[in-house]
Amino acid sequence: VQLVESGGGLVQAGGSLRLSCAASGVTSSIKTMGWYRQPPGKQRELVATIASSGGSANYADSVKGRFTVSVDNAKNTVHTIDLQMNSLKPEDTAVYYCTAQGYYLGSNYMAWGQGTQDCG
Repeated sequence: VQLVESGGGLVQAGGSLRLSCAASGVTSSIKTMGWYRQPPGKQRELVATIASSGGSANYADSVKGRFTVSVDNAKNTVHTIDLQMNSLKPEDTAVYYCTAQGYYLGSNYMAWGQGTQDCG
C-alpha cells in the first residue's frame, strides 16, 4: 500500500484546514487508517484513527471536538482518508503523516505517507 498526503499549508490560529491521503496498491488489505503528527522538536504522536469501514474513529484528547477523520470506502476498498481540522491552534503545527495498517500475505504491516506540513 502506498500513501500520498496533500492539503497542508499555512493558516491562522482559529482557522481550518483539510488534509487528504490517497491510498493505492492492495487497499482491500487495509484494516485501519490514521493520522500521526510530529511537532517541531518533539516526538511523533497519534492524532486519529478510523476503521477502514469508516464505522469507528478514535482521537487524541488534544484534538477531540476540533478534528474529524473520515474515509471514502467506495466499493468496499479504501481510497482516501481525510482529516478536517477546525479551530486550529499554534500547537497543531506539525508534519502530518497518513498511515494504513493491515494484513497481507501472512503478515501485518503499517504503511506511512511522506508527510505534509501544517502550520496552524
